[in-house]
Amino acid sequence: MGAHTFLYRRTGGRLGHKIPGLRGRMLLLDHVGAKSGVHRTSPLQYVEDGKDVVVIASKGGYEKNPAWYYNLMANPDTTVQIGSEHRAVHAREARPEERDRLWDKAVAIYRPYEDYKARAGRKIPLVVLEPR
Repeated sequence: MGAHTFLYRRTGGRLGHKIPGLRGRMLLLDHVGAKSGVHRTSPLQYVEDGKDVVVIASKGGYEKNPAWYYNLMANPDTTVQIGSEHRAVHAREARPEERDRLWDKAVAIYRPYEDYKARAGRKIPLVVLEPR
């Protein structure tokens, strides 16, 4: 477990939820390896959208999607920690009719997503985490 994840969990989200200099906030996403079955946790920036939260599979503009994206598509029922709150969620890719609106929200909190989009050469998936 990485230092960020460790501190986030250990402090119940008091440390690691807000990152100095970042407009957005971080959550901890639990996911199960699509091939390995190994349980993992990834700290990710998120965007709020009503009762849903959205995570951006940018991988810093790399040409391939992050492993957590494939894990969620294979095992969409999971949990997240947002601050001190633990939520059971169901992951799905954003629908075409909501994608532009959600992308704009993501860019509003973290402008480098636009650079990542240009560099990636792929459509960066937006993953909606719905309460279950």
